[in-house]
Amino acid sequence: MEFEFDEDLAQLRDTVRRLAKEKVAPRAREIDLTGEYPQDLFELFGTTGLFGLCIPERYEGSGAGILGLTIAIEEVAKYSNTAALMLLLSRLPTGPVMIAGSEEQKERYLPGIARGEQRASFGLSEVGAGSDVAGMRTAAVPDPDVEGGWILSGSKVWISGVAQADWYTVFAKTGDPSSRRHDSITAFIVDRSSEGVSVPRVDKKMGVKGVDTGELLLESVHVPAENVIGEVGGFRLAMLGLNSMRPIVAARGLGLAEGALMYAVNYVKERAAFGHTIADFQGIQWEIAKMATEIEAARLLTYRAAWMADRGEFTREFVPFLSMSKYYATEMAVRASSLAVQLLGAAGYMQDHPTEMYYRDAKQLTIVEGTTQVQLGLIGQGVLKGDLWWD
Repeated sequence: MEFEFDEDLAQLRDTVRRLAKEKVAPRAREIDLTGEYPQDLFELFGTTGLFGLCIPERYEGSGAGILGLTIAIEEVAKYSNTAALMLLLSRLPTGPVMIAGSEEQKERYLPGIARGEQRASFGLSEVGAGSDVAGMRTAAVPDPDVEGGWILSGSKVWISGVAQADWYTVFAKTGDPSSRRHDSITAFIVDRSSEGVSVPRVDKKMGVKGVDTGELLLESVHVPAENVIGEVGGFRLAMLGLNSMRPIVAARGLGLAEGALMYAVNYVKERAAFGHTIADFQGIQWEIAKMATEIEAARLLTYRAAWMADRGEFTREFVPFLSMSKYYATEMAVRASSLAVQLLGAAGYMQDHPTEMYYRDAKQLTIVEGTTQVQLGLIGQGVLKGDLWWD
């Protein structure tokens, strides 16, 4: 059992840590206040190869895998969860393509992401079908004029990066739209340039500003047969893609918690009160100690989950372990950011300090890509089924 990174991963961590301090940290507050897309950071991540971390070398990535991307996101999220989300979007929409896509799809769509020349997004949720994925109503019907082609109609919501994307991974009902059978749902690649594709609105968010979240509208969009990902009726692909993403989302929480606590610790070491610094009080030290322990526990869960995902261990029997990382790290991020605000007192609630930004950004993580409650359900079911057992 090894707890140290190999030379390549250690170098990646150190490089991204330096880049995050020098380039991401100075931009974090401005991005939050203006809500403007950080094109400069997109270009930076592209030229440094960070978008290609989880993409195999044969498709112009570096092949560092999910663990490599997890490490990079942790470092970036210490300062900006918006920037961390940009990195996450190199894997969420490409995951189904890498898991079940054709060779032609991989060669066509992955290199552009790896080079930082294209962006992609993931369309699964709908207004009436968030956690209840089987309740989606977006329909795909056979194209009468094109053999093997489909016509998609419907609306997807809460899509991160929707306004910037060049293409989307979209799930739709190829069977009866009212059916809840898993074999009625199929994944498609939808090009932004296709007729009938539009982004009618973007959302006004509490946090993680700078990468637009919004609606994708599909109005009789023609999709060729070669853009079907995997098999028709391949709903399982949605779950495999999300399962493999758990440690990547967890890394956003892990990094956020580290950044928030480090900032608060530096503050209490300098802030005078009652003839001492705040850090001199034992009660404060205990709170810092408890949170530091939670961060390290989350790190172990997250790194293990990333290691498992890179081994292809993201099928049903491994779900409890993957869900634990997402559940624990994101809820811990909420606690860490709350503590950071509290340690700064009134100052922590003001825009003079990033603690209030950490607090707003953290909550998103407990909702996206499977809520805390969904993760708890998956972990509990895993125990009941014996996928997670101790004898």
